[in-house]
Amino acid sequence: MELMKKELSVCSVKKFMRKPDLKLCGNRSLEDWESVRVSGVPYAGFIFANSVRRVTDEQVKVWLNDYPPLNDTKIVGVFVNPELEELAQTVSEVPLDVLQLHGSETPAFVAKIKQMTGKTIWKVIHHGKSALDEMKRFDGVADGYVVDTKLPGQWGGTGKRFDWDSIPSYQAEAVSQKVPLFIAGGVKVDNVQELLSYQLDGIDVSSGIETNDRKDKAKMNDLIERLG
Repeated sequence: MELMKKELSVCSVKKFMRKPDLKLCGNRSLEDWESVRVSGVPYAGFIFANSVRRVTDEQVKVWLNDYPPLNDTKIVGVFVNPELEELAQTVSEVPLDVLQLHGSETPAFVAKIKQMTGKTIWKVIHHGKSALDEMKRFDGVADGYVVDTKLPGQWGGTGKRFDWDSIPSYQAEAVSQKVPLFIAGGVKVDNVQELLSYQLDGIDVSSGIETNDRKDKAKMNDLIERLG
């Protein structure tokens, strides 16, 4: 009886919580893409920057052509300090909906990319003392933000969470700019429900749904179920 009460309590809380959009990122094989494709998540990400999860234009082009997105899933391309020519080439080859910039790109550079590609741009902000000031620099330029953890030598994909007590301050800035905010870094099946209380726009997950460097269907489905 006590267990049933707890389960009902959790269900009642989830019922009134906002369900965040989920982005499953770092897909590096056709098998990964097939798993994410049928999951029904709003966003799927591919990394075109130097990373253990890096993919090529040709690979993603073939995967998306042979197995087009289902359920209006939007495709996100992740880049780190890209050359304009390199970015233009990828956009011309791969049907990307969103460009996620993970490096030290400037507001002027981001504005140039928006003008050149016409794509939605998400700017990654690395958690730290100057992170809010960094967000303010992109006001009116970025179409959304992803707050992530940064470690020396890594722009993302660290599998480490930052201090989530800082989330409300990032949310307030995103709300003032009228753009969505995603949280990334160390999100896993066993901690994702902690994020529900923040009423987030979105959650970005990569290593947290992997086993042996591949997307794990069981972890993926478990995480989706926990989000309600």
